[in-house]
Order: sequence, then structure tokens, then C-alpha cells
Amino acid sequence: MKFHLRRIVGDTLLTLEEFSTVLTQIESVLNSRPLCPLSEDPSDLSALTPGHFLVGDALNAIPEPSLSHLSESRLSRWERARLMVEHFWRRWSREYLQRFQVTSKWILPKSNLKIGSLVLITDSRYPATKWPLARVVALHPGQDGMVRVVSVRMASGSVFKRPVVKLCVLPVEDAQINAD
Repeated sequence: MKFHLRRIVGDTLLTLEEFSTVLTQIESVLNSRPLCPLSEDPSDLSALTPGHFLVGDALNAIPEPSLSHLSESRLSRWERARLMVEHFWRRWSREYLQRFQVTSKWILPKSNLKIGSLVLITDSRYPATKWPLARVVALHPGQDGMVRVVSVRMASGSVFKRPVVKLCVLPVEDAQINAD
């Protein structure tokens, strides 16, 4: 967190209130990440988060429009603080998800995805604290028997085909699968 915070804030002078706001929003980002499924029920798409340990439920934030397309000179001080949180989210979520994605390039014959696995969908269009979750409903192996595409069911009930490289198995569930 400190690594990205130093790069986001840089030489910007923030008031105590602005810095406190940025840190609180970053705390919400970090404590909203899914750790593992709450249940084994295939229809349940909820995940345990650090927020469950802090407040007893998942942390929620109101989605706000992105400010990254606006010139920084046109932004108010409040909007600059929000922009810092957006930059933090973009950098940190990309790094966080890359640690848990499969990077073996299908050389290893073992797949860590199975039907019913709860996965994160890597999509940069989602705002901070929004982690799109889905359940794997079907595996689609290629001609060589390696699974590169799966069908996932989103919370809305719609089913999509997604490449495995755009999915991320939840970290704790991944450890349980590898232990089996």
C-alpha cells in the first residue's frame, strides 16, 4: 500500500482532511477485496472480505464517475483526491490480481479451475471496491485437452464465455484446490 501511495501522492501537498479522506478510501479499497467464497453453494456469489472481520459485512461504496479523462488543472481539490484513489485502485488491483492469475502458459497439464469455482473477472472498467465475481459453470478444453476458455455465471444470472487469462481464482480457494 505504501509503495503505491508514494507514487500516487508524489510531491502533492494535501491538507490533513484530504490526506485522511484519501487514506480512508484506500482502506476501503483494500478491505473490500474478496478472500474466499462464503459458501459452497453454486448459486451464491458472495465472498468473504477483510471488511467482514471489521464491520461484520462487506464494505460498500457508491460508484462515482471516473475523472481520469479530465485535465488535472480543471479539477477541484476534492476531485484531485478522488483521482488519486482512482490511480491507486488501478495500480493496486492490477498488481493484486496478477499475483493470483495462472501464468504457466498451459505447459503444466493441471488446471486449477473446476466447475463451481468462484472467480474474479479482471476488468479495468469496474470502479474501486467493485470486484466482479462469477461461478464457473462449464470448462471448454481445447484440442490438446488444456482448458483455456470457461463459461461463467454472473450475479445477474447471465452466462458468458471468458478466457482463463481474464479470470482469477480466489486466493484461499486456490490453495484449497492445490492441496486436494
